[in-house]
Amino acid sequence: MPEISHEELLARIGQAYYLDSRSKVEIATEHGISRFQVARFLDEARAAGIVHIEIRRTGRHTAVDAAALAATLGLQRVVVVNTLDDDFAQRDLQAQAVASELMAEVHKGMTVGISWSRTLDLAARHVKELPPCNIVQLAGALPVPGAGNPLEIIQRLGRLGGGTTWPMWAPLVVDSAATASGLRRQPEIADAMAKADALDLAFVAIGAWAPNLSTVWDRVDNSSRQDGIAKGAVAECSGRLIAADGSAVAAELDARILSVTLKQLQRTPKVIAVAQGEARADAVRACIAAGIVHTLVVDESLALALQASADEEGALV
Repeated sequence: MPEISHEELLARIGQAYYLDSRSKVEIATEHGISRFQVARFLDEARAAGIVHIEIRRTGRHTAVDAAALAATLGLQRVVVVNTLDDDFAQRDLQAQAVASELMAEVHKGMTVGISWSRTLDLAARHVKELPPCNIVQLAGALPVPGAGNPLEIIQRLGRLGGGTTWPMWAPLVVDSAATASGLRRQPEIADAMAKADALDLAFVAIGAWAPNLSTVWDRVDNSSRQDGIAKGAVAECSGRLIAADGSAVAAELDARILSVTLKQLQRTPKVIAVAQGEARADAVRACIAAGIVHTLVVDESLALALQASADEEGALV
């Protein structure tokens, strides 16, 4: 039997498990691997887009007027995708929408900034082609179990765009302000952070400053979390904390973050932001108030929560 590529192996394992209903043990025996490897390959096939799972909930679809919601929120565009029961499938569905926006919005010669999140990591894998452009990494690395290397985002997009890349060879959060200050003086890091002053387009993710709603929250100590809350933080974007009125939060964490600043995002002509779940509604509203969102990619549950809060405000006027 001729040797097959790794991608073909992932496709065959995915078909055997998801379409042919074969067990992991059967698949492992056929391919001479362990059932744990089969499980890992199935996860990899989904992350790479070789296997795509779509869940349709009949009778529970809620139509959202995305254009009307954009007008209500004062945005150029809102993209709404279905809300799914599976967290990975949900993230991947939004990643596909982000990838479509990226391919549609990037033009030749642009300088494009991209931050890191699990959704943006997946989105980079769904991008098939880009015109010649430059890519800037907007946030340091924040490794998360089960996700790809944050640097893979800029490396993959850089290969597709064929232009210059500005990677940020640093963690997103460091242990002290002094360490962060020293890293910012490193030429490669300084160049990437300075290049964020001249973006044509940026892609970011929005988190809420609360448990399980921000990867940064999950990685810092409780003192930093409570300091942010005490100073009014409701949202987190690329490690930067934002209050409900859109103002930057002067938390101690800010001095330890290596990422694009809110002022840099505010100067960017177009920022495309992605957020998931109705629990992030207040965070999204804060980022809109901060002036760092022009296009918003959300799921239906979050879109409905945003519409409901806007309706409540309108009723009080």
